[in-house]
Amino acid sequence: MPISLNAGALADLDGGVARPRYDRKALSAGILHFGVGNFHRAHQAVYLDDLFNLGLDHDWALVGAGVRDADTAMRETLQRQDYLTTVVEQEAASSTARVTASMLDFLYPGDVHAIINRLADPAIRIVSLTVTEGGYYIDPASQRFDPKHPDIVYDATHFDAPRTVFGLILAGLKRRRDVGTVPFTVMSCDNIPGNGHVTQNAVVGLAQQVYPELAAWVEANVAFPNGMVDRITPATTDRERDLLAREFGVADGWPVFCEKFRQWVLEDNFPAGRPRLEQVGVQFVADVAPYEHMKIRILNGGHATIAYPAALMGIHFVHEAMENPLVRAFLEKVEREEIIPVVPPVPDTNLDEYYQQIETRFANPKIGDTITRLCLDGSNRQPKFILPSVADRLQAGASIAGLALVGALWARYCYGETDDGTPIAPNDPNWDRLTAQARRAKADPKAWLEMADIFGDIARHPAYIEAFTTALNTLWALGTKETLTRYLDGTL
Repeated sequence: MPISLNAGALADLDGGVARPRYDRKALSAGILHFGVGNFHRAHQAVYLDDLFNLGLDHDWALVGAGVRDADTAMRETLQRQDYLTTVVEQEAASSTARVTASMLDFLYPGDVHAIINRLADPAIRIVSLTVTEGGYYIDPASQRFDPKHPDIVYDATHFDAPRTVFGLILAGLKRRRDVGTVPFTVMSCDNIPGNGHVTQNAVVGLAQQVYPELAAWVEANVAFPNGMVDRITPATTDRERDLLAREFGVADGWPVFCEKFRQWVLEDNFPAGRPRLEQVGVQFVADVAPYEHMKIRILNGGHATIAYPAALMGIHFVHEAMENPLVRAFLEKVEREEIIPVVPPVPDTNLDEYYQQIETRFANPKIGDTITRLCLDGSNRQPKFILPSVADRLQAGASIAGLALVGALWARYCYGETDDGTPIAPNDPNWDRLTAQARRAKADPKAWLEMADIFGDIARHPAYIEAFTTALNTLWALGTKETLTRYLDGTL
């Protein structure tokens, strides 16, 4: 019978499950984190757990927070477990489990006053966030903060009761400024180029709608370090819960399964102090941009490349996509011929070896990462993961046949049916709009490119229009398999 996870049961867990080597009662909170999802619990929370296991920096534990109704279920589950999480690292030949205890509390989502009060606490010196690529109110085409978004307009007119993470952060900063408390550092952990700059633009942009003098103060006094994060972490389902109970004897309501690999590169810009994360493998550098470009374009762009052809062919898991010769060859050709050549050099990094490592990671059969997860939110991800490579190649006068096919596969996916006619469930916040455009694009591919807020100037470039049109027409005429075959043999 599996043992239910909680603080009182730690000593009774199977000996193969690693447990915290520190006294949780000795911890105190120094970080408030928005967005307590699987990635955060497999990444930042694990690095901190490692640090605490070394006997270091016990005043940097985590407090969770959220702004979505969906965060309530996570909070209730973790609260029943005394905020403990089981993290299972899986490789092809091995699996290991550990319990992390770096989180001390999780504020009730929507409790504005409790969250702002905690943000104002001088003990909180870092506010971190993982709110997904679509959570930063960025105009897709310009990649700039959108002050006219309804959520931002609401916060600007209800500053005492904000709904967004940026409204809450700004309210906390204002409270600290008003009483003379040193401002906390704001640290994004999302997959966005220049995520620190993007976060600053959101906080300052909102402040400019309410208190211009507060906006100037934030710009002058608050640090927003850029960072690059990486660890493949699929969603938790009953499959993962059952595996954990069967293989390790732990009953965890929301365990995290992930790969062994992890990486975190940060700008060392923390005026209010920071934990000594370099002791547990975090790289502190002067400029994160090269690492961001590498990861976002090669890894995240690679995910986008395999996602839609795999979905259209009815493939469920990512490792199964990598077992398909057409999908794997498509990924390799697009990466080596079109993506990697426009990735700037990265210090002490061989891009070819980095790509080979990504191939191995994608093919890991134990992760259970799903194609549906990779297809999620394409309207936010394509402008960040794929279209920048397109723009660079168009500027250089280079071929974009493969990248245009990636875009056409996304359009075909958004039609809402696989190649064999199986319905595709809505998988994007803008699904209705995307589906409408995709249905028009079946007869007129240019209809897909009418979404100027996503494609920007690319939508008007003759070379892209021609390559996209050819790719989408071929997909509709011949199907995904034959289209991939023709791209690979050079006849598309």
